[in-house]
Amino acid sequence: MFIATLIAAGNLSGGDISAAQDRLDEAGCLPAAHVWLDEGFAGDIMFGIEPDAARGTLEGVLPGVDVVVQRAEGRAKQLLVADMDSTMITIECIDELADYAGIKPQIAAVTEAAMRGELDFESALDARVALLEGLDEGVIARCLAERVTIMPGAVALIRTMKARGALTILVSGGFTRFAEPVAGMIGFDRAIANRLEIADGMLTGRVTKPIVGSDTKERTLLEATAELGLSPVATLAVGDGANDLAMIRRAGLGVAYHAKPIVAAAAAARIDHNDLTALLYAQGIARADWIEA
Repeated sequence: MFIATLIAAGNLSGGDISAAQDRLDEAGCLPAAHVWLDEGFAGDIMFGIEPDAARGTLEGVLPGVDVVVQRAEGRAKQLLVADMDSTMITIECIDELADYAGIKPQIAAVTEAAMRGELDFESALDARVALLEGLDEGVIARCLAERVTIMPGAVALIRTMKARGALTILVSGGFTRFAEPVAGMIGFDRAIANRLEIADGMLTGRVTKPIVGSDTKERTLLEATAELGLSPVATLAVGDGANDLAMIRRAGLGVAYHAKPIVAAAAAARIDHNDLTALLYAQGIARADWIEA
């Protein structure tokens, strides 16, 4: 049995559910019962076959509605590996550091190209960090205090999953000076990121090797899965950029969150309209069971 979860914060109607059931029927997916997770916010439709056809016929059809299609068995996840920048927080930290240095446009353009998969991530990171040489170390704390905003739904997602026994890991191609405090604020169990090299209170323009990139994210997911003795089905990965693709493809449920086109096209599920609590609905967890503080 499969489940199609329809998610639209406060805007999901019974008519939307009926329209989705009709489309599943037309696609030969053998739709069965539906249940509300939270009326008006999220609902499940059970169906029997053809999950790829179900996703194809439902995704992007209902305005403002995100759709997650998956097997009913193993829906609740016991491991979450998540990206940080533009996923668990609303910014790209390196771009904001560059703003303090007065060079945001040129660095942001490289960041965008790297996240779209048009540039090698590691070399693009080296090139951007090199442009920050001589920046006062104190700017990091200023940026953290003034610019970093936690993504809506992140705290509820992480704290609810942890309360249900899941391991949560933040793995960022950004920097430990952001990832570690962000992980603490949200409630992650672990944080992995790149280390900016600093000397005499200034950024040296270098990052400690090896760089945390796509391979590290994928390896973190696989090693944690083995550590916990989990089936891959019990794992969830979420991110927005090309360096998240490997872990997203390996996870039992790989989610592209407000993602670049290359990631959205390759992920098993994508969230385009809702916040990170959509990943709780995808696991069948209703709002009454969320932990939000």
